[in-house]
Amino acid sequence: MSQTLDLSSKSDAKVFAKEMLVKGQPAQIRCVEIQGQTYSIAKGPVKVVRLEDEWYEDVQNPDRVIHELKSCSKIGADLFTFMQRLPDTEPKHHYYLECDSIAALRITSYEEWWNKRVKGTTRNMIRKSQKAGIQVKEAFYDDDFVRGMVDIFNESPVRQGRRFWHYGKDLETVKKQFSRFLFREHLIGAYLGNELIGFVMLANAGRFAVLGQIISKIKHRDKATNNALIAKAVEVCARIELQYLAYGYWDDSSLVDFKRHSGFEEFKLPRYFVALSRKGKVALDLGLHRGFKAALPNQIKAPLKGFRRLWNEWRTN
Repeated sequence: MSQTLDLSSKSDAKVFAKEMLVKGQPAQIRCVEIQGQTYSIAKGPVKVVRLEDEWYEDVQNPDRVIHELKSCSKIGADLFTFMQRLPDTEPKHHYYLECDSIAALRITSYEEWWNKRVKGTTRNMIRKSQKAGIQVKEAFYDDDFVRGMVDIFNESPVRQGRRFWHYGKDLETVKKQFSRFLFREHLIGAYLGNELIGFVMLANAGRFAVLGQIISKIKHRDKATNNALIAKAVEVCARIELQYLAYGYWDDSSLVDFKRHSGFEEFKLPRYFVALSRKGKVALDLGLHRGFKAALPNQIKAPLKGFRRLWNEWRTN
């Protein structure tokens, strides 16, 4: 439960602008610093505030943050949201909550994963990648690695039916944008000879690892590159004693089967929502607190996704 808090002290919130990547492109985002933690303020009809690095940090004092957000007129926020991180699945706070469905893998050792968690078909795929000559190893962020990244990114403007954010970027842009979080990342590369055909940027979140980026060349999809990358990521996690590997959200996309066959399972993590204004309360009451797209029923979302995939493929052919 939240702590009892003296809210009479002066606000220490600091509002400022910061450059971040939004859908792969640099953008100036309004932020607020509260007790040494940075929160981003999303644009839109309903201004939502969340911890900038919510996968990597816990909100230290939610009551204090809520007080500061309500007290500082410069912020003008409508909703505050935060989540509990792995492995905390039991609710700790009294605010309204819903659960985020996270795909994560429990790790005790590489051998345990290989023998007990991964499906036999996936083991065969990893063996297939080895027979095809794929070598997967930890890598360094040098110009050769970045050139390989650029080559992968510029292979196709569409991936998984969506416009690919990083298509068309040159070496200097990629080098700058992907160097921001190297302090917490392990790089893993998949090579066919001297050619980088896939890579993982594996981020250390303290209690668990995050697959921040996993991508491989479409022309080599028959070589099970991503399966081999996952295997190496598990090996690295086991070596540095991280007990979980998170792989984004557990949803209805085509990646669910890939995640399940690789040993991932669904974890439901509490996400809290707190109305900070009348508009925020209305959005919460109407179920619009996650945005208009999230509020659409699945029977509408599925056809829209199919149309988006066809549209993107038509535009690029």
